[in-house]
Amino acid sequence: MSQLRYEAPGSVDEAVALLASDSDAKVLAGGTDLIVQMRSGLRKLGLVVDVKKIDELMSVSSDGGAWTIGAAVSGAEMNENAALKKDWPGVVEAVDLIGSTQVQGRASAGGNLCNASPAADSVPAMVAAGATAVIAGPNGRREVPVEQVPVSPGKTSLATGEMVVAIKMPAKPARNGEAYLRMIPRTEMDIAIVGAGVSLTLDDGGTCTAAKVALGAVAPTVVIVDDAAKALIGTKVDDAALEKMAAACSAACKPIDDKRGTIEYRTKVAGVMARRAALIALERARSN
Repeated sequence: MSQLRYEAPGSVDEAVALLASDSDAKVLAGGTDLIVQMRSGLRKLGLVVDVKKIDELMSVSSDGGAWTIGAAVSGAEMNENAALKKDWPGVVEAVDLIGSTQVQGRASAGGNLCNASPAADSVPAMVAAGATAVIAGPNGRREVPVEQVPVSPGKTSLATGEMVVAIKMPAKPARNGEAYLRMIPRTEMDIAIVGAGVSLTLDDGGTCTAAKVALGAVAPTVVIVDDAAKALIGTKVDDAALEKMAAACSAACKPIDDKRGTIEYRTKVAGVMARRAALIALERARSN
């Protein structure tokens, strides 16, 4: 077995070239998943490319109300950005659920996305909010909805030499609110058995004109529940609409049994958590 190499490039181009040179290469954004996987023997790598010295991946910027968040920006940094938190509280709160205070200083939304865990907290929230991933590779750059990055547990759609360089959040629509909630077996620092991200937009009369609902930990990848969104659109997001949304979420689940929860429990809880997240999103939409 060849010796593990460590590189810390100073630009995206250098990072892409390194990743393209070794099929066993892996990006280290925060390392809170990767290092654990390496130590446990789950990943055998030839090259680790640390991207935290690349300015673009460590910056947060806003342009015309839209946000660009570097893929290696830590959860702690996102949580301390008052303007970002005001625009997209659900996304920031979701990232803030990843690990302990110590982990927050390293873990990033980009890393959480590319780890491709079905139970990733940031992903349903970003999907519901309409986030896109900026991907750089040997053939240039492309942008895709974040839900197109994970394709199965632990696997992404990224080709050899490609890396996520940023997460883009759209300009916040007027009277829009979003929220993310999860259910975990313990009171803190555990893996979600269900996660629910909800975004909705109201007109001046309080009727829902747009919605998006995304579930995590109930299928191999995030589930976008179109029927749940349809249940909200055209309503005042009243109890009847919320019940239909919850039922649609439960119906969309394809979970597994494991030590954290049964199929039956996850299916039931998915509707409950989505309903609660929708109520928070509704309150935020009314205040915007």
